[in-house]
Amino acid sequence: MTQPVRVRFAPSPTGPLHIGGVRTALYNYLFARKHGGKFLLRIEDTDQKRYVPGAESYILRTLEWLGLSYDEGPNVGGDFGPYRQSERSALYRKYAEQLVQSGKAYYAFDTPDELDAMRAKLQQAKAASTSYTSAVRLQMKNSLSFSPADTDAWLQSGKPYVIRLKVDPGEEIVFRDLIRDEVRFVTDLLDDKVLIKADGLPTYHLANVVDDHLMQISHVIRGEEWLPSTAHHVLLYRAFGWEATMPVFAHLPLILKPNGKGKLSKRDGVKFDMPVFPLSWDGASPEESFKGFREYGFYPEAVINFLALLGWHPEDDREVFDLSDLVEAFSLRRVQKSGAIFDYEKAKWFNKQYLLRKTPEELARELEPLAAAKNYDVSGDYLKQVAVLMQPRVDFVKDILEDGYYFFEEVKTYDRKAVKKRWKPEKQALLDELADVLEGVDRFLARYIEPAVKAWMEQRELGPGAVFPLVRLALTGSLKGPGVFETMEVLTQYVTVRRLREAGSKLNPIPESVS
Repeated sequence: MTQPVRVRFAPSPTGPLHIGGVRTALYNYLFARKHGGKFLLRIEDTDQKRYVPGAESYILRTLEWLGLSYDEGPNVGGDFGPYRQSERSALYRKYAEQLVQSGKAYYAFDTPDELDAMRAKLQQAKAASTSYTSAVRLQMKNSLSFSPADTDAWLQSGKPYVIRLKVDPGEEIVFRDLIRDEVRFVTDLLDDKVLIKADGLPTYHLANVVDDHLMQISHVIRGEEWLPSTAHHVLLYRAFGWEATMPVFAHLPLILKPNGKGKLSKRDGVKFDMPVFPLSWDGASPEESFKGFREYGFYPEAVINFLALLGWHPEDDREVFDLSDLVEAFSLRRVQKSGAIFDYEKAKWFNKQYLLRKTPEELARELEPLAAAKNYDVSGDYLKQVAVLMQPRVDFVKDILEDGYYFFEEVKTYDRKAVKKRWKPEKQALLDELADVLEGVDRFLARYIEPAVKAWMEQRELGPGAVFPLVRLALTGSLKGPGVFETMEVLTQYVTVRRLREAGSKLNPIPESVS
């Protein structure tokens, strides 16, 4: 690449950052780092009606949590600032007026009611388009249909007006997309997009093009939903005479619902009980509040890894990549055109891979505040022991305490089906006998417990199926869990023996707390 790579992530602070936006940020970051370029953050906050307080800081916290550092942006500066569009308003007005003077744009004075009437008339006539196009512009109120004197009078009157792009019919727009190859549009049905709104602020289309040009953006990597708008953006580059420095476009595929039917939405998080935002968001109402990946218990590295493969495929069969690996392997030419299905189970699988990489010491440190929140008064060494046993069996660190709660408190629930199938009151005598054996083990470690128990089983001619399910029920309330002997060691001799001896009182009859 001869031109230095400069890419931007340009979110609007209108609410929490959807996971699709995070993937866009990630791909921009990876592309910039892969090619030794710059990754910019630009806040596109010109839509004041949709602006949500706190959304910008949410975006910044998200990028920080994910480790996606940017080279230029609102809080780090740079040579092309300011990086909030609300701080660049005068700039957009200047460039819009430049287009009017060159005949590429015009003033439009139509009221909302007049625009509605136009659309209704076109709809009734079954016109090919109901938009403000070249076919209707001379029938509307604008500087193309008004005399210069009437136009000046309107502008001087203080009445509201907008500036529209003048789209000439009969032209073809062709550009190359790095993901979709050659893309073509014809201008006949393209509307004369508003560039400056009645409130004086620019629309996305004008501000986006002006900023990308002035910030010397080399590649625009964004979601597929912006592909139709690119036709107008190309026309703006032509109108300004910037076509030679127009960025290369790459439009990313949609992220689809888990069932593959339609674009993933924030409501799908509630529907499928999964996060669709990186961090939690406290909205104005419960319906607008959402739990994020972080709060579900995901590691940021796992979220990055999961998102990277949601639409991009590496050249080999690897699935687990840290950020530096992704930078080395990433290529836009291996991004798919079709939508990528959001597979939450796969996301949990990725988190498990990163959890399995943790040392017992690291897990113990992560567990300490979680254990304290549950009022578990245990040592770091004890947490390490539990972590070693539970680590292969959980997807999230918090599950170590939740699934393995019986290491910290008494058994609260019992597997009803297992109890019905395995337990009879006369079995208590067998557990009492085993408790006697265990009381005789001098060093209560798994490597000494196992031979003592197996010797007793051999003497009594008992198979594993006659003993271990009962032991598991007594110790954990379930037939699942870590190895029996390792569980006994961590529980300690006292607790193990006591739970075996008290099993009957817990299970005769089957308690109401059995789940």
